[in-house]
Amino acid sequence: MAQLVEADHLRKQFGPIVAVDDISLQVAKGEVLGFLGPNGAGKSTTMKMITGFLAPDRGTARVAGFDITAEPRRAKQRIGYLPEGAPSYGDMTVKAFLGFIAEIRGFDGAERQRRVAGAVEKTALGSVVDQSIETLSKGYRRRVGLAQAILHDPAVLILDEPTDGLDPNQKQHVRELIVEMARDKAIIVSTHILEEVEAVCRRAVIIDKGRIVADGTADELQRRMPYHNAVALRLAASAGDAMKAALGGLASVVKVETLSERDGKIELRAMPRNGASIAADVAGLVRERGIAVEELHVERGKLDDVFRQITTGDTAAHSTAKTGGQHA
Repeated sequence: MAQLVEADHLRKQFGPIVAVDDISLQVAKGEVLGFLGPNGAGKSTTMKMITGFLAPDRGTARVAGFDITAEPRRAKQRIGYLPEGAPSYGDMTVKAFLGFIAEIRGFDGAERQRRVAGAVEKTALGSVVDQSIETLSKGYRRRVGLAQAILHDPAVLILDEPTDGLDPNQKQHVRELIVEMARDKAIIVSTHILEEVEAVCRRAVIIDKGRIVADGTADELQRRMPYHNAVALRLAASAGDAMKAALGGLASVVKVETLSERDGKIELRAMPRNGASIAADVAGLVRERGIAVEELHVERGKLDDVFRQITTGDTAAHSTAKTGGQHA
């Protein structure tokens, strides 16, 4: 699989502050990478180095095989970049601005018009195409920024908070567009919206204090949580002791926790041994013992919990927290 983005040992320091410290990553054609981290972690600085807007103190970045420092023009021709804030010329209309971008990108005549029309259609800007950018809402300005990034059909897209300011319907539209474009591109999405990572990204990289602290698929990251694949049950409190004893006798269950007990009901959590799937074992046990269970679901580690655990070391806050799951 062709690697369209390659960052090798990038480092950037601002005075005494090391913003990016030895970051290396690769993004292949057809892959959407979620780039996550708390504020000040170094996400924007890393993206600015990959796109050539900021020179690294050390390390290199290549886009579609071209070194961003040695061959900046050829590398940048293959990048579409939506930076934070989506800077533009507020007194220009949407159509004029995108035409200006198309001209900068080397398109003229009918091809220039075709490129602008295509970007407007993909980002659903047709209703505001003749308005000046300064009169647009934050969401529409963000979509103008996305339109300029995709206008030249680049091999690499680097998007910093692409759905910032968008309403739920607009967010869904942009997410669908990202998935569609990813078929023949490498896309990096920096976002604070973790559900966005689950919706569009094949893989996620989490950075903290300028260094990569996690790299994997959403499922791989979720498996870091101690309750991933645990089974939660809700039943009559009078049957609680019997159920706890029965669950504790399963070889696949390492321990059983009481989550809550109130109003004559008890909620239990069966923790799997080594993160294994225990849903079938628990469901079989319930049927075999004939214990009435009101609710049974498999828990999954949430990305926001994973994010907090990795970047803050906070495990106590969610060690007993209930999570959404798949009902059995």
